[in-house]
Amino acid sequence: MREIYNGMPAGDLGTEGWEKPWSGPNGGSCVEAKQLGGDHVAVRQSTDPTGPALICTAEAMAGFVEAAKNGLADFLL
Repeated sequence: MREIYNGMPAGDLGTEGWEKPWSGPNGGSCVEAKQLGGDHVAVRQSTDPTGPALICTAEAMAGFVEAAKNGLADFLL
């Protein structure tokens, strides 16, 4: 695998290991996440599996999930 960087083609991260934790009743259009080595997480749009991937640290993702649980992301709804 080549260097991992934010915005890289998600297809370069392989097809295995992607999960749909935020899947809902929207016809399969959802966010997919993948745990990467080196304490990083990748996020991609399921309808564009080879498009750009958002790469963040596992710590940043944990912070986002915790904040969302506490209602801090409700403005997105």
